[in-house]
Amino acid sequence: MLSRLSKTFASLRSSHQDTASVIEGRASLGQRSRSRVKMTMIVFGAVYCVIGARLVIYGFSDLPSRDGLTRPIGTSRPDIIDRNGALLATDLRVASLYAEPRRIPDVDEVVEKLSTVLPELHHEDTYRKLKGKAGFVWLKRQLTPRQQHDILALGLPGIGFRPEIKRFYPGGSQMAHVLGLTNIDNQGLSGMEKWIDQQGLVDLRMSGLGVKGAFEPVQLSLDARVQHIVHDELTKAMELYKATAAGGVILNAKTGEVLAMASMPDYDPNNPFNALEKDRLNRMSAGTSEMGSTIKTFTTAMAMELGGANLSTMFDASRPIVVGRQRVHDAHGKGRPLTLTEVFRYSSNIGSAKEALMVGIEGHKGFLERAGLLTRMQTELPEVARPMQPRVWTQPTSITASFGHGFATTPLQTAAGIAGILNHGQLLSPTFLKRTEEEAKAVARPIVSEKTSQAMRYLYRLNGVEGSGRLANIEGYRVGGKTGTAEKVINGRYAKNHNFNVFAAALPMEDPQFVVLVIVDDPRPEKPGMGITAYSNAAPLAGNIIKRAGSFLGVQPRFSDDAMLAVSSAQAH
Repeated sequence: MLSRLSKTFASLRSSHQDTASVIEGRASLGQRSRSRVKMTMIVFGAVYCVIGARLVIYGFSDLPSRDGLTRPIGTSRPDIIDRNGALLATDLRVASLYAEPRRIPDVDEVVEKLSTVLPELHHEDTYRKLKGKAGFVWLKRQLTPRQQHDILALGLPGIGFRPEIKRFYPGGSQMAHVLGLTNIDNQGLSGMEKWIDQQGLVDLRMSGLGVKGAFEPVQLSLDARVQHIVHDELTKAMELYKATAAGGVILNAKTGEVLAMASMPDYDPNNPFNALEKDRLNRMSAGTSEMGSTIKTFTTAMAMELGGANLSTMFDASRPIVVGRQRVHDAHGKGRPLTLTEVFRYSSNIGSAKEALMVGIEGHKGFLERAGLLTRMQTELPEVARPMQPRVWTQPTSITASFGHGFATTPLQTAAGIAGILNHGQLLSPTFLKRTEEEAKAVARPIVSEKTSQAMRYLYRLNGVEGSGRLANIEGYRVGGKTGTAEKVINGRYAKNHNFNVFAAALPMEDPQFVVLVIVDDPRPEKPGMGITAYSNAAPLAGNIIKRAGSFLGVQPRFSDDAMLAVSSAQAH
C-alpha cells in the first residue's frame, strides 16, 4: 500500500515538474513575441517619421519631388536690364498641361472638354496620345493663367499641370532683334540671349549652379526710352513711305555703345510665330547692302588722309567717266571742276571717282578695310553678316566703290566707321554692353588724323545746313549728315525706282557724341510728285528721331549762331 502511494506521489511530482516546465517555456515564448512586436512597431514608427519629415521638408522648400513633377521645367536665366536699370527680359513661372492616359476612363470626354478651352489642340493627335499606353504625355506647353483656371474647372481625371519657366519681354517687339529669344526650354536661340548662353551659362546649368536667383542681371548699353522712340519712328516711316523695310541705330561716338537699334519688320519674342520669316531678319547687323553715297564719307576722308587733298583741292567733274560699258555721271552735275568741299556737298560721283583714282586701288581697298567695312564686324550680337566684295579689286571696282556701289556691308558697321572718322579719328567696334570712355580708349584703333576728322566734321555740318541733310537739321542740336541713295539689285541688275536709302547723322558736330544711321528699303513717294531718294524719307526720319531723343541722349540744345562752319573751314585748310 505504502509502495503504491510512493509511486503515486512520485508520478504527481514528475507531472507537476513537467507542467511547470511547459508553463515556463510558454512564458518565455510570449516574452520573445512581445519583443518582436515592439521592435516591429519601432521600425514602422521610424519609417513613418522619416516620411513625415521628408514631406515637411518638401512642403517648405523648392526641392524637387522624386517624380520631378513639382520642379519647374527649363533652366533659369539672368534678367536683362537697360543702362538705367529698366527690365528688358525676365523669367516667369507658368503651367503646362500634361496627361496620364492610364488614368483617363473616358478619352472622348476629355478631348471634347479640353477643346472648349484649347480649340487649337489637334483633335486626332490629342485623341491618339490619350489612347496610348504611355504614363505621361504633354498636351500643351506654357498655358496662360486663364487657360489653367478654365481647365481646372473642368475637373478632368488624369489631367495635371507642371510648372515651367518662360522668358518674358516687357517691351514686346521693341528690342526683338537685339535681345533675341529663347526656345521652349528657355535656352537662348538668338540675339543677346544666345550670347549670354555662350558666356558660360550652359556650363553653369549643367553643373547644377544655374538655379533661380543665382545670377546678377546682365546690363546692356541700350536705353529703353531711346529704343522706344527709334522703334516708333520706324513704324511710322514704314507706313508713311510704304517701305519694304526700315531700320535705325544710335551709337555713342565716344564709346561705341549701341543705345538703340531696331529693324522692321520685326516680331514679338513673347509670341515668335513669325520670327523665322525671311523678311524679319535684323537688317542692321545681319543684312548687307550697298550703302550708296554715305560711303563718300570714307572716300573723302581717304583722299585727305592718303591722297594729300584738302577742302580746296580741285577735281574735274565736267565730264562723265567711262567704266567698261558704263558711264559714271552725276545726278545733279555742275558740269565743271569741283573743290573737295563741293564734291561732298553735291555728292558728285565723278568727283568721288577722281578721289579714289588719286589714292589707287590697293590704297582704297586698304582704307576701307581699316575702316572696318570689308571684314566681319566684331560685337556681342551673334547675328552679324560678312560684307560682300569682289574677289579681285580692279580700277572699275575702286571707282564704283568710291560712291557706294560694287560692295555691300552692314548698316551697323557703316555707322561705326562714320563714328570713327568724326570722333577725332578713333575706330571702335560697336558694343551692346556698357563701356566707359576709358575702356573705349583701350580698344580704339586710329583710322584718320585729327586734321582729317575736323575737316569731315565741317563737311558733315555744312551738308546738314545747306545740303541733302537739311531735313534732319533739328534746331539747336547742330546736326550734320550725309544721304545715300542706292538702286537695289533685282535679278542681277540695278532696278530704277527701287532704292535702298540711307542717312547718317551726327550731333553735336563741334564734338560729335552720337551717330544716328537709318535705312528705308524700297520706299514709295510720301505724296504724288514727291521723290523717293534718301533726302525725301531717310533724312526726315533721322530728324524725327533726333528731335524726340535728343533730350534723353543728354545733348544740350544751343540756339546761338553756328560759328563752327566759318572757324572749321579756315582751320581745315
